[in-house]
Amino acid sequence: MKAIVLGGTTGMGRAIARLLAERGDGVFLMGLDAPDLERSSADLVARHPGRGAIGFAVCDLERPEGFAGALDAADAALGQFDTVVVTAAMFATQEALEQDVELTRRLVTVNYANTVVFCEHARKRLIARGGGRLAVFSSVAGDRGRKPVIIYGSSKAGITRYLEGLDHKFYAAGLRVLCVKPGFVKTGMTAGLKPPPFAGEPDAVALRVVRAMDRQKPVVYAPAMWALVMLVIRFLPRFVMRRIGF
Repeated sequence: MKAIVLGGTTGMGRAIARLLAERGDGVFLMGLDAPDLERSSADLVARHPGRGAIGFAVCDLERPEGFAGALDAADAALGQFDTVVVTAAMFATQEALEQDVELTRRLVTVNYANTVVFCEHARKRLIARGGGRLAVFSSVAGDRGRKPVIIYGSSKAGITRYLEGLDHKFYAAGLRVLCVKPGFVKTGMTAGLKPPPFAGEPDAVALRVVRAMDRQKPVVYAPAMWALVMLVIRFLPRFVMRRIGF
């Protein structure tokens, strides 16, 4: 692979970038902060000194005017990328979002509208060169309307449906779309929240995601237990969902 990792300096993005670099794939990091990107790039080079420089570019999902330039930089560094992994997103609790309409606007814009715009930029380039891989992190929160994640979950539900549509339309053109549905993973995004008994670790989840990319799967739950959990939740009657706090 010649892979872009948007969100590659923290959490799941960092774990995936490290795994790809370890197995010899080309990696290009994108993220919010130039110093963080530089440190993450240096870390990958130190771990794998024989592979050369790791390129990076600032790419902020709140600033779509910068998407094309960041993708240009990735193409130049990788000699045309063939894989795009998007782990970047915003998270806030339902309570915080209910109290702050501006935070709500920012979150749904980043997690849905601007993520779609970034993916459309990438998708057009991939299709023009015969296809490639697009792996985007949605969430189990998008599988069903649930009390604790009403707004965040709705933004992820939109991304899930968008990715499904891309798979239907562009599979024959060579685009392999993977919708990643993580449950609770122990990252900075979930810091301060009480983890459930089957909470995932970033390295294990990264391995599951990369394997799904290699096998050209359209959807993967990570950790795997969440596929069973959400299967049950999707079929619970509405009157039950009104009564429970999940």
